[in-house]
Amino acid sequence: MRSKGKVLLITTALGLLSMVAVIALAGEGQDASFFDKSLHATGNGMRYWYEADDGFMQMTGIPYDQLDCKNCHVQTCDKCHAEKQGDSYVYSDAMPHQSDTCFKCHGREKGTFGMDKANNCLDVHMVAGFTCSRCHRGNDVHGNGTSYDSMRSPGAVMTKCTNCHTADATDAPKLDAGTTAHSVHGDKLDCAACHVQSTFSCNNCHFDTFLETGSRKGTFIKNKDWLLLVNYEGKVTSGTAMSLVTGDKKFVGYGPYFTHSVAKGHACEDCHANEAVKMMNGGEMVPIAKYEDGKVVFWKGVIPAVPDKLEWVFLDKQGDNWVPITGGPDPKIQWFTYGSPITEDQLKMMAMPMKSE
Repeated sequence: MRSKGKVLLITTALGLLSMVAVIALAGEGQDASFFDKSLHATGNGMRYWYEADDGFMQMTGIPYDQLDCKNCHVQTCDKCHAEKQGDSYVYSDAMPHQSDTCFKCHGREKGTFGMDKANNCLDVHMVAGFTCSRCHRGNDVHGNGTSYDSMRSPGAVMTKCTNCHTADATDAPKLDAGTTAHSVHGDKLDCAACHVQSTFSCNNCHFDTFLETGSRKGTFIKNKDWLLLVNYEGKVTSGTAMSLVTGDKKFVGYGPYFTHSVAKGHACEDCHANEAVKMMNGGEMVPIAKYEDGKVVFWKGVIPAVPDKLEWVFLDKQGDNWVPITGGPDPKIQWFTYGSPITEDQLKMMAMPMKSE
């Protein structure tokens, strides 16, 4: 499904003309496309943080190309466009517009929707019948000929809330600058900081068990109890954290992350002067994850991402049981690309009591 120097146009299920990533790069005799530089093809996002100077590979010693992460990389159009019919496959333009196609690789999103559905708090876009391709299409999927380090690199992902939510929107809720939360926070707060319900995260990924079994199943603990706040591109936004373990070595990575769990904005008191903020400003550590009665219990609610004020529990996998790790070096902390912690000044501002009207 490649061509040299040609553009293949298809009609999408939405009735729009979109360009499949089969444009050959300039140069005689080359057989490559701009899709080859897309994040879907390269998988650079995970590779970038894993192989960084402060990344988890420094603990494992295993290169990214030897991990199963690369199995999700989309090397051909078949991954999303090949539909099985009988004993053979046919080209399908419907498959990319089915969220289940995306969920084959995007496990966090699949987990998010599953947990939200079970708790009867499904993302408003999913309730409205949206699929992933309603917002993510074109460059987001096929790339634009530029190789990016991460989906957080400027220009890597074109989808944003204000593509639809504008002041004069006709088919989406309007962006009302007069809303109290909007007028008070101005440009200091990203939409996700207030509208993402909670952060999906994978915790205590037990690397040793993964290497022994060759399977991810049972090697980590899913959580969606808290919403982590971080700084990104000059604004406070939603973030995530991932904790990993290999031997007695412990690792926590923080960074901006958009969990597809959107709802009506949080109440003021959900963030301002909440229990986590009070503890941090009082010099206490917030137990973001702790071990009680044989299981991990996560903090519930909004948490400012200030790593030296967050306390984690790290567990070893012994058979089917998780057992706390005692001793060993202090956890290694990494900030995933383009994010930074909440500052002391921001933390003081969050300590100001406020109530929703």
